[in-house]
Amino acid sequence: MDIPFETVLKKAQEYEQDMTRFLRDMVRLPSEGGEEGEVIQRIKQEMEAVGFDKIEIDKMGNIHGTIGSGKHLIAMDAHIDTVGVGDRDNWDFDPFEGYETDEEIGGRGTSDQEGGMASMVYAGKVIKDLGLEDDYTLLVTGTVQEEDCDGLPWVYIIEELGVRPEFVVITEPTSLNVYRGHRGRMEIKVSTHGVSCHGSAPERGDNAIFKMGPILSELEELAGNLKDDAFLGKGTLTVSEIFSSSPSRCAVADGCSVSVDRRLTAGESHEGALEEIRSLPSVRKYGATVEMYEYREPSYTGLVYPQDAYFPSWVLDEDHIATQTLVDAYENLWGSKPLVDKWTFSTNAVSIMGRYDIPTIGFGPGFEEEAHAPNEKTRKDHLVAAAAMYAVIPGQYLKRLDK
Repeated sequence: MDIPFETVLKKAQEYEQDMTRFLRDMVRLPSEGGEEGEVIQRIKQEMEAVGFDKIEIDKMGNIHGTIGSGKHLIAMDAHIDTVGVGDRDNWDFDPFEGYETDEEIGGRGTSDQEGGMASMVYAGKVIKDLGLEDDYTLLVTGTVQEEDCDGLPWVYIIEELGVRPEFVVITEPTSLNVYRGHRGRMEIKVSTHGVSCHGSAPERGDNAIFKMGPILSELEELAGNLKDDAFLGKGTLTVSEIFSSSPSRCAVADGCSVSVDRRLTAGESHEGALEEIRSLPSVRKYGATVEMYEYREPSYTGLVYPQDAYFPSWVLDEDHIATQTLVDAYENLWGSKPLVDKWTFSTNAVSIMGRYDIPTIGFGPGFEEEAHAPNEKTRKDHLVAAAAMYAVIPGQYLKRLDK
């Protein structure tokens, strides 16, 4: 089938107001992890209105909307949970009411990443309006709990539902560039152990906090000597939290723990990252324990689906058919080549490609720097452009397969 690229762009433009209305409705429904039920129902309502062929909500609470019934399964994903708003004093407007101008929409989740969901749903509308269905099935997923445990919903979708698309488009914000990878990450806990006693005679005890001091210095030194990669960049390490236990403020601490945010570049593994810390001289000297955190919070449906806090890095080859499909689609829509790059943060692709090696590529409305920031916003023309792009990707993929 020949794809009418110019017509697709015009049709997507017709739905700018509908996408804006839909996105603002989602923003008005606070949807932090474990609280996404209302926004999932709002997405279901919009999918029904635009004519999706099939809509299901799984036991974790993820929504699955389907267009077509062809043999080639292509998926597009947006996580629809958001982070909190933080200090309200840092916001110039109500983060849930948001704002709207001729060019922008403001509010929590506009860039990260309910904007991607708005564009995907209206890509389905464009496909239906223009009769672009072909020998493909387009699966649009709105996934939950990503902000707290990226990749978790797709572990569930792949393992429990047996869904394995030929490739997946992640619609996290890319400033309308094509992204083909990002670093992975780990959440690591390092703990020292001591013996409490009265603070007036500390020599009777064994202070766990004092033991942590040299370990922190060695972690800082390790952070400067991690693996580098020409595309993904350097692995990083930072201490993000510190905790201690003691019978009282007048006693020696009998426990101390720190949380380590470890970003993994290409070629780094979770085993290697743990071993690097376990091998530190002070960790060995004081018998500190080094372990991964485990995520086991319930979804809004009540389902608990535990997972270790390990999120692999991934890179899709620049000449892979999924990468080239998006490059072709972009060039046909706008007459120029896109920037092909990577995310700084991590996404659901840590599981889709990082764990399961399902080809994954990124293209999304909005801006990476708006993620988790106060005064979050996106652009209306980004929503339109992304909807047009998503509408032509499946057909462009089939054309590539036929070459």
